[in-house]
Amino acid sequence: MPIYEYRCSACGHQDEHLQKVSEPPLSVCPSCGKPSYQKLLSAAGFQLKGSGWYVTDFKSGKKPSEKPAESKTESKTETKAEPKKESKAAATSD
Repeated sequence: MPIYEYRCSACGHQDEHLQKVSEPPLSVCPSCGKPSYQKLLSAAGFQLKGSGWYVTDFKSGKKPSEKPAESKTESKTETKAEPKKESKAAATSD
């Protein structure tokens, strides 16, 4: 359900309301009771609920066509292997 923003032209009261798209717009101000409550044009507000809708899902920066995972795996194993060789060489020289 979208969130709509309303403002009263009589008293200046402004508020957000969660409404169905099929519902008629509000017209009576909840603050002063006058029929001068108008829907404002603003950015759409919505919430994604349920499993799989997390902020971090699309922050990796990778495109689906890119496949850099292979090169990253190779570089990780190389960097891990090098310190082990140095530590073994240092242990045998002592």
